Amino acid sequence: MAARLNIHTIAMWLLPALFLAVYLAPLLGVFGWSVSRPEPGAENYVRMLTDADALNIMLRTARVCILVTGISVLLAYLMAYHWVFGSPARKLFMELCIFIPFWISVLIRAFGWVVILRNKGILNETLLSIGAITEPLTLVRTELSVILGMVHFLVPFAVFPIASVMRQIDSRVLLASRGMGANPAFTFWNVFLPLTIPGVLASVIIVFVFALGFFITPAILGGGKIVMIAEYIYIQMFQTSNWGFGAALSIGVLAVVAAMAGLLFRVIRPERLVK
Repeated sequence: MAARLNIHTIAMWLLPALFLAVYLAPLLGVFGWSVSRPEPGAENYVRMLTDADALNIMLRTARVCILVTGISVLLAYLMAYHWVFGSPARKLFMELCIFIPFWISVLIRAFGWVVILRNKGILNETLLSIGAITEPLTLVRTELSVILGMVHFLVPFAVFPIASVMRQIDSRVLLASRGMGANPAFTFWNVFLPLTIPGVLASVIIVFVFALGFFITPAILGGGKIVMIAEYIYIQMFQTSNWGFGAALSIGVLAVVAAMAGLLFRVIRPERLVK
């Protein structure tokens, strides 16, 4: 009995100790760098809030993340609706659109967009051949190409919370609305859409947090011209050796992610999203 108790006690303490070693200790190390390199103090945080380059990159990151989130959630809502309420053929098509991207590397998808959008790519060659344009459009190394690549990656992640909430809606509520004389448009805007808001909010938070930490897609499709915060942190740490400033930027991003996660748990019941 004593031996079982000891094993149980050790197992109970093992998980917190593992969490402490794997997550908390490196985090404290990064925070330590942010207030100690190159000199002790809050200089790196002051620079983060006053440096023109850093502020421009943070504003660009926020703009791109907001656009990507809005487009991804809108597309995901339409896909989730057809996935949940569509015919068997449409459901199968939606499942292929949602699950196949998970099997393809983000690196391959980013290079796929380069093949499509480059000056001699599929899109420009097609537009030139039909006479829609007279010279190739500059599409790669622009915010547009970064947004397209990020939306392509993030839409499947936005589908699941919305679809989960849609599946929990009692169809009798919708039938009652129709039975009382409401037309389909009225029922959608005044009954169905409000009931799906928790899923939409969850998708917004999940996609925004993912987009905030994107590195590969902006690096490839932006080509060094559209630098976002994750790539900027990499540059500070591994190219210019500004470890303290890079660490301060990392802590800033982590604070935003923590705030979004806290909002997710406070406003939405996460257990509802996995039913």
